[in-house]
Amino acid sequence: MNYSTTDHLLIVILGFFVALGPRYIPILFFSNRKIPDWFNNWMKYVPVSLFTAIVVKDLFISNSYKFVISGKLDLILASLIVIVISYWTRSMALSVVFGLVSVILLSMVM
Repeated sequence: MNYSTTDHLLIVILGFFVALGPRYIPILFFSNRKIPDWFNNWMKYVPVSLFTAIVVKDLFISNSYKFVISGKLDLILASLIVIVISYWTRSMALSVVFGLVSVILLSMVM
């Protein structure tokens, strides 16, 4: 199927609105309202829990949805390194850099 330049432009514009919606609608809704303190406290844990769920699934669940430990020792060690770096530095940038470097080096060694 051949797409014209207009089709591509329309896809980009529609993609813009689809990506803008989840970011802009909450700002519209919550900009004039006071958010309760209990909600703000609860929301502090959401990014950590989502990130943990994604990482744990990638490390310990196989493509056939079975719990596996073997075969991913390099990734498990790299995640432990990232946990330590994140705890000591509290820096997202350093955690990402050390994580990438440790995955690359451990994958070459193991």
